[in-house]
Amino acid sequence: MEIKSLNTELNTNAYPGRGIVIGKSTDGKYAVTAYFIMGRSVNSRNRVFVEDGEGIRTQAFDESKLEDPSLIIYAPVRVLGNDTIVTNGDQTDTIYDNMKAGQTFEESLRCREFEPDAPNYTPRISGIMNVKDGKYKYSMSILKSNNGDPDECLRFTFDYDNPKAGQGHFIHTYMGDGNPLPSYEGEPTPVDITGNIDEFTNAVWTNLNEDNKVSLFVRFIDIATGKYETRILNKNQ
Repeated sequence: MEIKSLNTELNTNAYPGRGIVIGKSTDGKYAVTAYFIMGRSVNSRNRVFVEDGEGIRTQAFDESKLEDPSLIIYAPVRVLGNDTIVTNGDQTDTIYDNMKAGQTFEESLRCREFEPDAPNYTPRISGIMNVKDGKYKYSMSILKSNNGDPDECLRFTFDYDNPKAGQGHFIHTYMGDGNPLPSYEGEPTPVDITGNIDEFTNAVWTNLNEDNKVSLFVRFIDIATGKYETRILNKNQ
């Protein structure tokens, strides 16, 4: 498949919704992930990312404006041993708990499905990165309705065992804006991963739609040592 420009994938879509990028840095030294959230409503836009242990969580920027917290307040990133879990909802905790109990990434999601936000039925997108003994692999998952039919949940898992330097995959919730919002289609998009952590963070943030972007998380994990650096950007300051 053609390796596409991540910047172009972002700046040509006014509303990809929430998105996960996972790959390997240009120099091959780092496991890379980015997670961003966007919003159209006041409730969705009223959020920030904050650090929470080795991961992050969302919280209301202005508590007085918080309406329904059920689908917007969650921990997008958690760390379980050598695994970094990144998702667009509270299935982060499901994956963490079930894997801790011995299930695989794919098995842990069998009890979950798309979000109950009719008529959109927003897909649940998830990723997991494993860095151990100088080796790196990752997987991505999408749980979605069958073309907007909530009676059937479609489940897809994609495994990437030997990521190439400067390449990654991008999965997001919506193909663009609309009513209802059109769910993501196909397998994760192959994209380029360029620059150091600050250059990469700046490029992703800059290319997200200015009106709709809310928050961005980026992490570079040293494949040799497991140590990591994190960047968090919030539109609400």
